[in-house]
Amino acid sequence: MSIRTHATGSIVLSVLGLAAAGAHAQRLNFDIANPTLNPGESTIITLTASFPSGDYAMAGVALDIVDNLGRGGFSDLALIAPMNGPGTSAGSLSAGGIDGIIAGQLNFPTAGIFADPTNPIALWSMTFTAPTTPPFLPMLDIETRTTRFDVYVDRDSARSESRLDDLIEAHAVINFPAPGSAAILGFAAVALRRRR
Repeated sequence: MSIRTHATGSIVLSVLGLAAAGAHAQRLNFDIANPTLNPGESTIITLTASFPSGDYAMAGVALDIVDNLGRGGFSDLALIAPMNGPGTSAGSLSAGGIDGIIAGQLNFPTAGIFADPTNPIALWSMTFTAPTTPPFLPMLDIETRTTRFDVYVDRDSARSESRLDDLIEAHAVINFPAPGSAAILGFAAVALRRRR
């Protein structure tokens, strides 16, 4: 009986340890202002990065964004300060999504330049507009493919280290109501007004 209790306790402690580690893990995340769009409506998508709590600040990220629409509806690609330092790029549209996003900031203490230690930190944004012409897909499905995820290990040096191992990639979905259902809702609203 005591062996089972001990084993169960060890399992619980292991699970709690994994959960605590996950809370401080390196990850990318999409924040979407409006995750459901009718045809022609737009929303802002912001990409943020979280890094382990023992590190000082985000140094640099290099990634692509892949999607199921391919070029459709993306505009206003932009890096967010301070992650728009030297050598960065907001990326470019490609057949599979957005390629070549490079975001980063300086930490150069000898010159009195210190990185922003905000965690998580916003690094990139874009506008997405839902399609207005067929074929209508039920959703936009996007995810990151990251090749670089570096952090500054402390405030008083320019030394950075990779945290690409065990990175949790960003994934998000924006839903599009079927055009037919939007039309039905519109007709229903008109019918209700006429009854009044």
